Order: sequence, then structure tokens, then C-alpha cells
Amino acid sequence: MTSLELITFDPGIHAKSPAAYAAEVTDLVDAAWNDGADVVLLPEFIWMGLEPLVEPKSPRRVAEVFWHDLFPTLKSLLNRPDKAVVLGTAPFWDAERGVLLNRAPILAGGRVRHQDKLHLTPWEDDFTPGGGLHLWEFAGLRFAVVICLDIEMPEISAGLRGAGVDVLLVPSATETILGVERVDRCASARAVELGAVVGVSHLTGGAASGLINENVGRTAVYFPSQAAFGGDPRWIEGAVVSGGVHKQRVLVDPRALKAMRRMKQETNPSLLPVLTPFEIVRE
Repeated sequence: MTSLELITFDPGIHAKSPAAYAAEVTDLVDAAWNDGADVVLLPEFIWMGLEPLVEPKSPRRVAEVFWHDLFPTLKSLLNRPDKAVVLGTAPFWDAERGVLLNRAPILAGGRVRHQDKLHLTPWEDDFTPGGGLHLWEFAGLRFAVVICLDIEMPEISAGLRGAGVDVLLVPSATETILGVERVDRCASARAVELGAVVGVSHLTGGAASGLINENVGRTAVYFPSQAAFGGDPRWIEGAVVSGGVHKQRVLVDPRALKAMRRMKQETNPSLLPVLTPFEIVRE
């Protein structure tokens, strides 16, 4: 069993410096790990909470402070070979391309990885879409990080068909209940389509930043609707909240995923062949 902890986060915490803000996040992850969590998921744009603490106040400056000043210490403090964390997302300046990306830093099993957001909302106009969805292994499971709007894109689900993904982790930030519903309802669909466990952590509250001045959200997790998961709730959604830190702990059983994939006679869209391109007939 792998223990997954989903955590909402309010970036309006009263930190006096970027280092103090990072220490708050580090303590939250450490507490979850020490309490038995194996994998921790934090929300999208959690690190934009640094913007009120830096000068000039901009996503580009947040990128410099996070990746150059804070991330080396975070890597050192959160380096555990038997633990993993998705540290939400932060702006990342790609100097080679001269563009700003919305990047999720991932620390898993002593390795550093990342995932860039592929589809951007209209207000992410400072950013450029990333390219490529990374699959990675941890604790005998295959993971992918799918950031907020990306989980709403059917093309990503279609691209993951047949890839054997076990767990999708979805860091998200939405300012209205409609955004929460879009992300979570599509996360539920991905769990059915891909036969995967899908966990979501939303940002809550707000900070003095144009990107995250107001957020509502919750934690949510969705399991495949298959017989191997029939004995437990197949979706668990927390209450939608407008602030604060809220946690949800769930267990991911690799045996249930393997058993599901052996049940060839059960109706299971994740086991069907990939559909070849078909014609749309307009009548």
C-alpha cells in the first residue's frame, strides 16, 4: 500500500520572508511524511504566495527567488529515498527559450523531476505552454502529474491510453466553484477512462498576487469504477473551502490495480484497444 496525502494550502500565510514561507511548506510536508504519508501533493501556484515578499513583484521575480534561492534548500531538506512530494507549481524562467513556464517540482525517491503545464488559462498570459508529459515510477506505481486545466483536456487522457499509468496527481488553482467542478469532474472521468487513481489538491484563500488573489478549492480523490475497487468508496470529495490548510489521506493499493487489469471480461474502458481515427458523419 502507498499512502497518498492531498493538501490544500492558503498562500496568505503571514510569512516575513521567502525563506520563512518555504519553511512553512517544508514543515507541512515533513509532518505528513512523519505521520505515515508516502506521497504528498500540494496545489498549483502555491509558490506565487512569495510575490508579496519579493521586489519587483512579478512571476519572473518569483521564479528567480524560488529556483535559485529556495529550491536548493528544499531539495536538501526533502530528500528522502522512500518518500515523494509534488511541491505544487512555481513560475520557471527558461533562459534558453526566453519564456516563463508553470512548472511542478517533483522530489521522489531521492530524484528531482519536473512537469510543465501544457494548457494555459486566459489569465496565464505571462506563461508559455510546456511540452511533454512525464511518467515516473515510485513505490511500484507509475505516476504522472497533470496540472489543473490539463486534466480537463481529453487529448491528454487519450495520449495516456495504454501507458500503464497508475496514479495521476493534479495540483490545481481555481477562483470559483465552477473551476473546482471542471477540474474534479474531469479528474473523475480520467479515473474511469484510464483505470487510474486520480488525486486533486486545490489552492485556497489568496495572497496579494494577480494570479492567486482569490481561490476556492478542496481535496478530492477518484478510483476506477471496477470490481477490484468495489468494496470501498470510489470517490471522496472534501468540502469546498475558501481558505486554510485541509488534508485528505488515502491508500493506493497496487494489488487492486493489477487485479483490475487481469479482469478481461469486465467492462473497462482502460482495457479496450486504442480507437483508430474515425470519421464524423454530418447528416
